[in-house]
Amino acid sequence: MWWINLVLLLVIIGLFSYPTLNKFRIKSVAKIVDETAFSEQMIGGQLIDLRESSTFRRAHILGARNLPFSQFDQSISAIRKDKAILFYEDGKPVLAVRAALKLKKAGYTNIFILKTGIKSWSGKIKKGA
Repeated sequence: MWWINLVLLLVIIGLFSYPTLNKFRIKSVAKIVDETAFSEQMIGGQLIDLRESSTFRRAHILGARNLPFSQFDQSISAIRKDKAILFYEDGKPVLAVRAALKLKKAGYTNIFILKTGIKSWSGKIKKGA
């Protein structure tokens, strides 16, 4: 019976420590920044929208190019290593973090993620159909 308690204790410790460890892992890969810091990095950087093409066509940050996360693995070679990489999506960065982890594994550095996504972006937006 003692081993059941030990397993439960380890599971509980794992559940509470995972978010903290994950936060440190994300910080080592990319900088999650607010709109001001993000817009400063846009000058000379590569602005990448990770949303699907249909969503991108409806509205995107001016100057962004679309690399949907669903096709991201095939598109990594289109991203330059010598320039800042700026990711955004609709809201809270989930796919952007996963994309940053993939780029870090491939040797990329200088990665920025928009903390709040396009939904709270107050800069210029290009609207389409």
